[in-house]
Amino acid sequence: MTTMAIHSNLQPSHRRLRIGIVTETYPPEINGVALTVARWIAGLRQRGHHLQLIRARQGDGDAPKPTDSLEILPLPGFRIPGWPAYGALRAHWRRARPDLVHIVTEGPLGYSALRAARRLAIPVSTSFHTNFQHYSRHYHLGWLATPIMAYLRHFHNQGVQTLIPTGELAERLQAAGFRRTQVLTRGVDTRLFSPQRRDSALREAWGATPDAPVALYVGRLAAEKNLELAIAAFLAIRRIQPAARLVLVGDGPLAPRLRVRHPEFAYCGVRRGEELAAHYASADLFLFPSLTETFGNVVLEAMASGLAVVAFDYAAAHAHVRPKHDGLLAPFGDAEAFIAATTALAQDIDALRNLGQAARQAMLKLDSERVYDRLETLFLNAILGEPSCTILC
Repeated sequence: MTTMAIHSNLQPSHRRLRIGIVTETYPPEINGVALTVARWIAGLRQRGHHLQLIRARQGDGDAPKPTDSLEILPLPGFRIPGWPAYGALRAHWRRARPDLVHIVTEGPLGYSALRAARRLAIPVSTSFHTNFQHYSRHYHLGWLATPIMAYLRHFHNQGVQTLIPTGELAERLQAAGFRRTQVLTRGVDTRLFSPQRRDSALREAWGATPDAPVALYVGRLAAEKNLELAIAAFLAIRRIQPAARLVLVGDGPLAPRLRVRHPEFAYCGVRRGEELAAHYASADLFLFPSLTETFGNVVLEAMASGLAVVAFDYAAAHAHVRPKHDGLLAPFGDAEAFIAATTALAQDIDALRNLGQAARQAMLKLDSERVYDRLETLFLNAILGEPSCTILC
């Protein structure tokens, strides 16, 4: 991977940028992409930049009120024939031209934005957040993986840069023909996600005694998340720790079936904000069995909350989990190793919680402000046509 130094004379905080950010998902929708984009927007606004948020319309009554530093334009995101957002975006950007358009998602709205920005000669930046080509395999559509990857490569290579959350993923995408990749890691809100939010009453509601290990899964209850492996790992824990409990936070198509098969699990549904933070902090061990993530924000949230992590050795876990120091990693795709790591950690509750304390300390060093500084510099360099380093400097 080629590395270049950031130009020392660039001082992004001294120039107020006008940035159009295009996304087909945004809060109150709950997923890693939506939450990441919302944090980026908050960080950039705090630095005085003006943001145009172009997002998919969320229902018939979607009429958000703009502010001084944020204008919101909800547009159709999924009516593919004719790309109806193209004309609206071209007209809007002729009236209020941004310095840069950053496209978060590669769907119909994102493609409309790509066409409109290029037509108006506005610099385009993109980011790669979701391994759609891998998701198809979990829905018996594996034959779509190759054309999906070809489309993603075509889409992102039309921009001046593609932001990617880890160096590991950047190298894989570069090998697949993606050009001009830039690594932008992610931070975590250590004030929100904190061990101080541990709640004994919540543990009691789960049926967990003070000394019982509580394993936690946070995310969509869906096939592409490899949730069956988390369940298999927990059942292995329960054979050696009968008092152990499994808590599932989230919802999805697998929820009804799981409730029938395993009524003994704690099903908490979708949680947000301080409620979500309390659920993290009240557990002891975080299980992250997914094989399809580009990053996995939940790993950082769990670690910041004081949980040891078991995950596969890739994405956020590869970048941030130090084996035997704040969790354990299994070789990518090795289900038996994942289960073995889970049972190894669950055997000693005191050692498990010590790992969680180490995880918390590691996350305190992951400063979100530094991430926003990097994002700001990448956007300015894209506007100026300047190269920047491909790693988080």
